[in-house]
Amino acid sequence: FSFQTGNPARERPQGWIDVSPHLIDFAATAALLQHMDVVVSVDTATAHLAGALGLPVFILLIRGADWRWLRDRTDTPWYPSARLFRQAAPRDWEVPLLLLKEALVSLDGLIVNRT
Repeated sequence: FSFQTGNPARERPQGWIDVSPHLIDFAATAALLQHMDVVVSVDTATAHLAGALGLPVFILLIRGADWRWLRDRTDTPWYPSARLFRQAAPRDWEVPLLLLKEALVSLDGLIVNRT
């Protein structure tokens, strides 16, 4: 599912469902997020909303991320349900994406259908 607004269909991975037309406000976004097993995001309002709701959220951060994310941590006191994946070097997403992939694979079989 894609929660990205203003994202042309050609930029969305094939097979992803665009829920952006339903994101009329934060209440609607929160309602849809609660149906997700895990939220994967960069530092956006959606990541903050998922964290504030206590939902599992994996957040990709650039090397020079905002100071509020602290430094050299994979967790955050702001959102106990969040896991952080940081760049070691600017523009280098190889390691964070590999770690994200491993985290998602480890969830396989642990995810409970919440419908």
